[in-house]
Amino acid sequence: MKFRIDLKIFAFIILFFITKQIEIYSLIMAFAIIHELAHLFAGIILKFEPEKLELIPLGLTVSFKINLNDYNKKIYNANEFEIKKIIIASAGPIINLIIAILFYKFKFFPKINQTIVYANLLIAIFNLLPIYPLDGGRILKGVLHLAFGKWRARKYINDISIICVIILTAITSIGIYYYKNIAILAIILYLWIIVLRENSIYKKQLNIYKVIKTIENK
Repeated sequence: MKFRIDLKIFAFIILFFITKQIEIYSLIMAFAIIHELAHLFAGIILKFEPEKLELIPLGLTVSFKINLNDYNKKIYNANEFEIKKIIIASAGPIINLIIAILFYKFKFFPKINQTIVYANLLIAIFNLLPIYPLDGGRILKGVLHLAFGKWRARKYINDISIICVIILTAITSIGIYYYKNIAILAIILYLWIIVLRENSIYKKQLNIYKVIKTIENK
């Protein structure tokens, strides 16, 4: 299994240190790593082989090798692989919600209990945004794949992701203006980077698909 560090994480550390939010950022990173480990364990339970772990500004990302046997079991317009991906994507937010509920109810660390609840709720809500490749985007893409097939699902989630980031940018712009919190700006910029990158990948894949279809129709 490969391990990689996204160097943008150091820019985030400096930014949150300057804005005196390094403690909350450190806490969020710690629970974001737990969040990603939930994805990893869910994948292992479903007999997926981990391929790569990457430390990024908002936690960890994990990717798995594709099990070709899952493609032999057709379910609606997709296959069993999509069901498993939905389960794996759901595991991260679920573990954060469980942690938030437990710390809210039992007050394990009174001095930082509220911060832990806040951090886990923030991670869960952020990751459940319908923006690909966040967990919410992956879950929605999987559901759309089951309903409409691969390419229509890819188009729909690409359009939904762009619309959501535009709406988030508009909403958070008000917060940035009033609270002068450049950390929020950094997160929005990061979302734009990943969405535009996925949009570029989608367009390349679509062009290849069109070429293949053209060849098949000749």
